[in-house]
Order: sequence, then structure tokens, then C-alpha cells
Amino acid sequence: MLIAQITDLHLGFEPDNPAEDNRRRLDAVLDQLIDGPNRPDLLLATGDLTDRGDPESFARLVAILRRCPFPVYPMLGNHDDRAAFAAAFPQVPLADGFAQYCLSRDGLRLILLDTLEAGRHGGSFCAVRAAWLAARLAEQPTTPTVILMHHPPIDAGIAWMAADQGTAFTDRFAATIGGHRQIIAIWCGHLHRAVSAPWNGITVSICPATAAQLSLDLSPIDPENPDGRPMVNDDPPGYALHRWDGAQLVSHVDTVRPRAALARFDDRMQPLVRQLFAERE
Repeated sequence: MLIAQITDLHLGFEPDNPAEDNRRRLDAVLDQLIDGPNRPDLLLATGDLTDRGDPESFARLVAILRRCPFPVYPMLGNHDDRAAFAAAFPQVPLADGFAQYCLSRDGLRLILLDTLEAGRHGGSFCAVRAAWLAARLAEQPTTPTVILMHHPPIDAGIAWMAADQGTAFTDRFAATIGGHRQIIAIWCGHLHRAVSAPWNGITVSICPATAAQLSLDLSPIDPENPDGRPMVNDDPPGYALHRWDGAQLVSHVDTVRPRAALARFDDRMQPLVRQLFAERE
């Protein structure tokens, strides 16, 4: 099973431009997923679907996603609005007012969390959401499980986007999932970069954005001293592909950009391919 992940679409960054750059970048990613060699079985859109949370941008997104020949499962990010999201995606169930739900496919369970707190850029994980997650984890303690959340629980080192370590968000989340050995991965967005790191014994994978990416600058930053550093760049739009074979989960990250094939599976490459297959026997 192939699971595609897109994140940080920020549709509506140019609210009066239906052909805005973020729309063009999203279309390029969807083209590659639909027409490329790795068409997924489902697509997860993990938050910041819009830039301003406005109903018009959500409506535009719903129309864009209709061309996908695979099911699409959306989540909330800090740029989104919960009411507008619920109106655009009425199929997403609400749990105690939060857009949280579970999916089961081919022996893998996906738990999609709502980490939005209106007016706050960073993540939030209140006691109500923690109780819901704890109950879901208790339901299937032996089923391999992936947790999806827009906000990563790790500090990736980009100082101005650092996660709030040692707060109710990260501490409560860590306590809630502690001891649940069925969790094999945590997939996130928010950082507009591909990042992977172990956290409390679980691999956290952060998907790059379809919108612009964050510049890789790991130096400290002084909020009171604008130093002119690049913060956002025009790297190509990205996405993740997660491959589950029933026993192992492997995550890949790719970008959409023009590229030339330097080798093809032709008569010249066939001997090498044959050798590699023979070595496995």
C-alpha cells in the first residue's frame, strides 16, 4: 500500500488570484501523484490547507481535490479555521468538537489528530484531545499505528519555528502515547521541510510543503535583531510517499521539478538488474 502525504498547501495566500503560485505548486504535485509511476492508494493532507482559513479557499481546495482518483483525508493546521474546515469537509467526523478520526487500511491504523488552537501558531494538545487519543490507542493495542499531527513534537533546530518543548503540548502528548508500543511512526507537517528524527523511541517524519519551503538555517535568532537572513525560499514543491507492505513501513520524500534521466532500464542496464536479482536468490 502506498500512502501519499501533502502538507502546508496555503491555498489563498493570494486571495484574489485563483491561479496563485501555491495553486500551481499544488497542481504540480497532484499531477505527479496521479500520472506518475507511484499513484497512491490514498492521500493525506496534513494541515495548513489554506493560508487564511477562509471558506472561499476551502471551497477552491475541495474543487481541486475532486480530480484525485484516490480518497483524500484532510487535517487541520494552524492557518486553518475549524468551522470553515467542517463546512468544506462534512465527511470528517468531529470528536468533542475536534476534527480527529481514525483510518484502517491493510493492517495499518492511522490516527489523525487536531492540534489547532485558534490564534496560536504553535501546536496545542488539550486534555480533551489527549483523552480521545488514549481511548483510541487502548482500542487496538497490537495493531501497527501511525499518528498524524500537523505540528511536530520535536525541535528541528530552525530557531524561529522551534516546537514548544516542555509545554502542555509536547509533555501531554508524550505522556498520552507513552507505553503504547503499537505506534510505529508519527507523520507531521508545519516545518515546510523534509525532516526525520527519533523522538521517545518513535520516528517522527516531517513532510515538505507543496507551498514554498523554509530556508535551512540552524543558527540562533534574536527576535529583537532582524539580521536579513533568508527565511523562505522557492525550492520545488514536495510530498511524501509512505510504503506499507504489511510488516514494514518505509517513507520517501520527493520534489516536483524538471529532471533528466541519466540511466534507463534498457539493454545496457539489464545485466546489472539481472545480477542484483540473482544475488537475492
